[in-house]
Amino acid sequence: MIINVKLVGLFQIDRFKQMDRNFPAGITAQGIIDALLLPQVHIGTILIHGVHADKDTELFDGDKLVILPLLGGG
Repeated sequence: MIINVKLVGLFQIDRFKQMDRNFPAGITAQGIIDALLLPQVHIGTILIHGVHADKDTELFDGDKLVILPLLGGG
């Protein structure tokens, strides 16, 4: 199934900004994070179709996933 994945900030380094990727049916957001080798310690917000989701949320063909790193500042 095809999932549109958008990476934000440091996750784009040596990867991509946004692209359609093929993943097996039943994959979760965590499965995509693992497949892309994103560092767990930096995972911040996960959005599916612009709505907050957690790592265990299952994705379906045509979903739009955005993965943002933790943000800091002061």
